[in-house]
Amino acid sequence: MSEQNIMVQVSNLALTYQSAEGQIEAIRDLSFSVADGEFFRVIGPSGCGKSTFLKCLNRMNDLVDGVKVDGKVLQAGEDIYDHGVDTTLLRNKLGMVCQQTNPFPMTIYANIAYGPRTHAVQTPIRLDESVENVLQG
Repeated sequence: MSEQNIMVQVSNLALTYQSAEGQIEAIRDLSFSVADGEFFRVIGPSGCGKSTFLKCLNRMNDLVDGVKVDGKVLQAGEDIYDHGVDTTLLRNKLGMVCQQTNPFPMTIYANIAYGPRTHAVQTPIRLDESVENVLQG
């Protein structure tokens, strides 16, 4: 696999978080790469860190208190944890499918409005109507 066609490269990824039981190590020293056009699956028993890892790819842990991510994740050669990364654009490039609802760490309104804001220019009134329709549905 040449460096030019590597789309995702994970190097020494580690994630810890604080719980009532103390510091929990959810991911330890994970490294792999995925070439352009390849698919990968994350398979394992309940509680082994699958969803936690996928949240790392979308930076959904950024606003969760007590979470610390170490290591590197490159998407097309760019460090997704660089301070200048637009997480909205990142999430458009690195999508994830969840078995259960997995909201971003923001308000319910912001979660529902996320798609329309990202893909269409809407006035605040129209956005409010869209969110209300979803909640009523």
